[in-house]
Amino acid sequence: MTEILRLVSGAQRVDLVPAIGGSIAAFFTETEAGRIDWLRPMSDTARRAGDVLGAACFPLIPFSNRIRGGRFVFAGRAVRMVHPYANAEHGHGWLAPWQVAEATATRARLVFDRAASTDWPFAYRATQEIALHPDRLDVEIAIRNTGAIPMPAGLGLHPYFPRTPRTTLTARVAAIWETDADILPTALVPVAAPRDPGIGLAVDRLALDNVFTGWDGGAGIVWPEHGAQLSMRARAPLGFLVVYTPPGEPYFCAEPVSNATDAFNLAAAGRGDTGMRVLAPGETIAASVAFAPERARG
Repeated sequence: MTEILRLVSGAQRVDLVPAIGGSIAAFFTETEAGRIDWLRPMSDTARRAGDVLGAACFPLIPFSNRIRGGRFVFAGRAVRMVHPYANAEHGHGWLAPWQVAEATATRARLVFDRAASTDWPFAYRATQEIALHPDRLDVEIAIRNTGAIPMPAGLGLHPYFPRTPRTTLTARVAAIWETDADILPTALVPVAAPRDPGIGLAVDRLALDNVFTGWDGGAGIVWPEHGAQLSMRARAPLGFLVVYTPPGEPYFCAEPVSNATDAFNLAAAGRGDTGMRVLAPGETIAASVAFAPERARG
């Protein structure tokens, strides 16, 4: 089975599987009454198979979500990505092993290097700094342009949260991108009930796969059945929130990200609100997310 790197701080535990897309396999609290999972735990079956889609959380590098047809034009250059998904979902980092650069009982630094290629002519180094504290999990993610030419970039995290019939997600946002059949953006519209996370989303009652804009970086998740809740705090440039609530699944996703879906093509079409960053050679973009269990009963 793929090796697990465990971090321990007080009652908190984090299991990492760097070889499977630099992923987190579990984040949980040990209590007298038993284990409380704050992220959907990765099963042994998924870990044996190297199935990153079964992970608790994986990095989004060097952009979030999809690029239409895996194609875009940047600085006059046409880029056509070779990718297992037609719309080049989530970039490269989640599909490759990461290296453990440093590790202690409570911290780990993971690294992923990608050389320039014909389908992605930009070289970069991605890092994750994962730090476990008695009251929270901190994840800092960064990309540095290690090539000789400017590079379009974005980043984020893709956490999977446990889902119960009464789970709610609360977050303050401004607008939502409507999507087509390929889950690609078509129109940016003001957010309104019942899809407004500002008034609380009942994640088991809505089918969403959309990106929200104007997010202030804060989110709260409550599991009333378990008397438990967790806060998520993302720092700039993570100003977009992707919410995915697939019907019938025991999980949902609330993904802090720096760019809108298909940001590179939207930017090429003249939009200035996509979150796409352009990294000069040697430049770095970094962001962080804190996951803080606030209460647990039982």
